[in-house]
Amino acid sequence: MADRHKRIKALISRNIADILQFELKKESVGLVSVNEVVVYDDLSQANVYVSFLDPRGAHNKLEELERTEGFVRSSLAKKLDIYKVPRIRFFLDEAGERARKLDEALLREKKQLESLPNGEDDED
Repeated sequence: MADRHKRIKALISRNIADILQFELKKESVGLVSVNEVVVYDDLSQANVYVSFLDPRGAHNKLEELERTEGFVRSSLAKKLDIYKVPRIRFFLDEAGERARKLDEALLREKKQLESLPNGEDDED
Protein backbone atom coordinates (compact mmCIF):
# COMPACT_ATOMS: atom_id res chain seq x y z
CA MET A 1 0.00 0.00 0.00
CA ALA A 2 2.85 2.40 0.81
CA ASP A 3 4.44 1.71 -2.58
CA ARG A 4 1.17 2.56 -4.33
CA HIS A 5 0.95 5.84 -2.42
CA LYS A 6 4.57 6.70 -3.37
CA ARG A 7 3.87 5.93 -7.03
CA ILE A 8 0.72 8.05 -7.08
CA LYS A 9 2.53 10.90 -5.31
CA ALA A 10 5.36 10.76 -7.86
CA LEU A 11 2.87 10.72 -10.76
CA ILE A 12 0.91 13.64 -9.34
CA SER A 13 4.08 15.63 -8.70
CA ARG A 14 5.52 15.06 -12.17
CA ASN A 15 2.23 15.73 -13.95
CA ILE A 16 1.49 18.93 -12.03
CA ALA A 17 4.99 20.19 -12.84
CA ASP A 18 4.40 19.41 -16.54
CA ILE A 19 0.98 21.06 -16.53
CA LEU A 20 2.34 24.24 -14.94
CA GLN A 21 5.30 24.36 -17.28
CA PHE A 22 3.76 23.37 -20.61
CA GLU A 23 -0.03 23.78 -20.46
CA LEU A 24 -0.71 26.74 -18.21
CA LYS A 25 -0.84 29.88 -20.33
CA LYS A 26 -0.84 32.59 -17.66
CA GLU A 27 1.70 35.33 -18.28
CA SER A 28 1.02 36.78 -14.83
CA VAL A 29 2.31 33.61 -13.14
CA GLY A 30 5.59 33.44 -15.02
CA LEU A 31 7.96 30.51 -14.62
CA VAL A 32 7.03 28.35 -11.67
CA SER A 33 8.91 25.45 -10.12
CA VAL A 34 7.24 22.64 -8.20
CA ASN A 35 9.50 21.92 -5.23
CA GLU A 36 7.42 19.39 -3.30
CA VAL A 37 4.02 17.74 -3.40
CA VAL A 38 2.42 16.31 -0.27
CA VAL A 39 -0.50 13.99 -1.00
CA TYR A 40 -2.91 12.99 1.75
CA ASP A 41 -3.20 9.24 2.33
CA ASP A 42 -6.85 9.22 1.24
CA LEU A 43 -5.97 11.20 -1.95
CA SER A 44 -8.40 13.94 -0.95
CA GLN A 45 -5.84 16.72 -1.27
CA ALA A 46 -2.42 17.47 -2.71
CA ASN A 47 -0.43 20.35 -1.27
CA VAL A 48 1.88 21.73 -3.95
CA TYR A 49 4.83 23.82 -2.77
CA VAL A 50 6.07 26.13 -5.52
CA SER A 51 8.63 28.84 -6.06
CA PHE A 52 8.89 31.39 -8.83
CA LEU A 53 11.90 32.19 -11.00
CA ASP A 54 11.21 35.88 -10.42
CA PRO A 55 10.28 36.14 -6.72
CA ARG A 56 8.99 39.71 -7.03
CA GLY A 57 5.26 39.67 -6.41
CA ALA A 58 5.34 36.01 -5.44
CA HIS A 59 2.20 36.27 -3.32
CA ASN A 60 0.24 37.81 -6.22
CA LYS A 61 1.53 35.10 -8.54
CA LEU A 62 0.50 32.49 -5.98
CA GLU A 63 -3.03 33.92 -5.93
CA GLU A 64 -3.15 33.70 -9.74
CA LEU A 65 -1.93 30.12 -9.54
CA GLU A 66 -4.62 29.27 -6.98
CA ARG A 67 -7.25 30.49 -9.45
CA THR A 68 -6.03 27.84 -11.92
CA GLU A 69 -6.72 24.96 -9.53
CA GLY A 70 -9.72 23.76 -11.54
CA PHE A 71 -7.77 23.75 -14.80
CA VAL A 72 -4.79 21.96 -13.21
CA ARG A 73 -7.03 19.39 -11.55
CA SER A 74 -8.97 18.62 -14.73
CA SER A 75 -5.73 18.31 -16.72
CA LEU A 76 -4.36 16.02 -14.03
CA ALA A 77 -7.49 13.86 -14.19
CA LYS A 78 -6.95 13.35 -17.92
CA LYS A 79 -3.37 12.19 -17.33
CA LEU A 80 -3.92 9.87 -14.36
CA ASP A 81 -5.76 6.60 -14.24
CA ILE A 82 -7.01 6.85 -10.67
CA TYR A 83 -10.54 6.94 -9.32
CA LYS A 84 -10.15 10.03 -7.16
CA VAL A 85 -8.14 13.07 -8.25
CA PRO A 86 -7.12 15.12 -5.23
CA ARG A 87 -8.04 18.73 -4.60
CA ILE A 88 -4.97 20.86 -5.28
CA ARG A 89 -3.75 23.60 -2.97
CA PHE A 90 -0.75 25.75 -3.82
CA PHE A 91 1.67 27.07 -1.23
CA LEU A 92 4.69 29.30 -1.58
CA ASP A 93 7.85 27.35 -0.74
CA GLU A 94 10.00 29.81 1.13
CA ALA A 95 12.81 27.39 1.95
CA GLY A 96 15.06 28.96 -0.69
CA GLU A 97 14.49 32.43 0.71
CA ARG A 98 15.21 31.22 4.25
CA ALA A 99 18.40 29.55 3.05
CA ARG A 100 19.51 32.75 1.31
CA LYS A 101 18.93 34.81 4.47
CA LEU A 102 20.83 32.26 6.54
CA ASP A 103 23.75 32.36 4.09
CA GLU A 104 23.81 36.15 4.30
CA ALA A 105 23.81 36.05 8.12
CA LEU A 106 26.64 33.52 8.17
CA LEU A 107 28.65 35.61 5.71
CA ARG A 108 28.19 38.73 7.88
CA GLU A 109 29.31 36.77 10.95
CA LYS A 110 32.35 35.46 9.11
CA LYS A 111 33.34 38.97 8.03
CA GLN A 112 32.95 40.20 11.63
CA LEU A 113 35.18 37.41 12.92
CA GLU A 114 37.78 38.08 10.24
CA SER A 115 37.85 41.77 11.12
CA LEU A 116 38.89 41.00 14.71
CA PRO A 117 42.64 41.19 15.39
CA ASN A 118 44.35 37.79 15.71
CA GLY A 119 43.79 36.08 19.05
CA GLU A 120 40.97 38.37 20.13
CA ASP A 121 37.90 36.39 19.15
CA ASP A 122 34.97 36.41 21.56
CA GLU A 123 35.25 32.77 22.68
CA ASP A 124 35.09 32.18 26.43
